[in-house]
Amino acid sequence: MSAATTPRSLVTLMLAASLASTIGGLPFNTLPVLLGSLADSFGLAPADVGLLGSVCFAGYLLGTLGAPIWMNRLNWRWLTAISAGATAACFALSAQVQALQAMYVMWAAIGFFASTMTCLGMRVLVELPHKERAFGVRQGVELSVTAAALFALPPLVIAHYRYPGAALALAALVVLLGLSAWGVPSGPRPAADPTGTTTPPQGRMPAAAWMALAVFWLFLVGNIGLWAFLERIGASLKVGAGEMGLVFAVLKLLGSVAAFFVAALGARVAAGIAWALTLAGLTGGIALLATAQGFVPYAAGAWLWEFAFTCGCVLQTAHIARSDASGRAVVLVPAAFALGSMVGPGLAGRLMGADGGHGQVLLLALLSSCVPIAAHWLRPVRRPQIA
Repeated sequence: MSAATTPRSLVTLMLAASLASTIGGLPFNTLPVLLGSLADSFGLAPADVGLLGSVCFAGYLLGTLGAPIWMNRLNWRWLTAISAGATAACFALSAQVQALQAMYVMWAAIGFFASTMTCLGMRVLVELPHKERAFGVRQGVELSVTAAALFALPPLVIAHYRYPGAALALAALVVLLGLSAWGVPSGPRPAADPTGTTTPPQGRMPAAAWMALAVFWLFLVGNIGLWAFLERIGASLKVGAGEMGLVFAVLKLLGSVAAFFVAALGARVAAGIAWALTLAGLTGGIALLATAQGFVPYAAGAWLWEFAFTCGCVLQTAHIARSDASGRAVVLVPAAFALGSMVGPGLAGRLMGADGGHGQVLLLALLSSCVPIAAHWLRPVRRPQIA
């Protein structure tokens, strides 16, 4: 990446990296729709459907854990083109296979190559000066594309062609997004040392980066657990299918708005105030869900929670990016998402209980939501050295 960049080139770079990262978000964000279409198309048992989702996340996690090791060693443009092509090919091949074992292989490969694209997009964005703006735009672009896909896939594709049609449509979308390879840099920008020469960053990740990742994971566990059972909470309130579809369609659009909101706000708000406002939004949404007796408070609670949750994700991703100048820590953010997706729903399911009560799930989400601001205020203050 060139050291000298213009505002126009920064915008181009930001959009290219965001579009590349969107490829990684597609399997995650469309997972419920894809799994449902798979179950209908092939008559799969619930256990098989759940295992397919787990296999996809296992491939996703494998890709994210390996990315910090080799990400800085490869040409980013070629990596974007190859990973996008491989993701699209796996989607297309999965539309053709009939054996369940082959489907497991395809979905593990989809998770692996898709996670590579997410990690690459985030690694590119960490080079930009305004972290909240960069990662806010990334999240906003990803959710906007996902929202459009979710609006179109069920009525236009899945209703007529089931899973094979959805897989081929996503393959075509991935190819289109893969054109962003022309806009990403070929590699990382070397870091300057005190003598004025440029050298690639070396050494271990700082302890602060590991702490920031741990805080983010704790934040995700409870909130992803709530996300997994948000539909079940609505069902317990007798929310109709049409109303439920409206809730989730608007929810994704609000997530996109939230991400662009943080991007526009940037770092102009102090970190403590930003965490406090995010916690207030999450608390308000959870409170509405806890006391809801019908569609309107349920929808309002879900929408407020999603807006604040997205803001929290963007803010913490920016904080993680600042904690490690080498850019390796931010590449592990998708791994935190994958681990949160593995732990959160299972824990929330145990708390949900046989009676379908969701009070403990909401309490878990609230406790997780408090972790970032608690970590911020408990972080030791470095006092200036007196010469």
